[in-house]
Amino acid sequence: MEYFVYIIQSELDGTLYVGSSKDPISRLEKHNRPHKGFTARKQPWKLLYAEKFPSKKDALIREKFLKAQKSRAFLWNLIQNQSAG
Repeated sequence: MEYFVYIIQSELDGTLYVGSSKDPISRLEKHNRPHKGFTARKQPWKLLYAEKFPSKKDALIREKFLKAQKSRAFLWNLIQNQSAG
């Protein structure tokens, strides 16, 4: 089953958030609905990046890697270069 790693940005303050889902569009809708948690405080969100993987395991490995970078510049570079090549 395909799975995705996605990056969304808060339209409130520009915060980036990395997550994974089998459907990043419906996940974005959930981030923008009333709920508790980190993304609730920074609504609304917009989808900037999605990367497809053949399995949930592969997507979770990539998500963990991206979160470990602790670098906004690294994520922006990834977003800006997503259509290159």
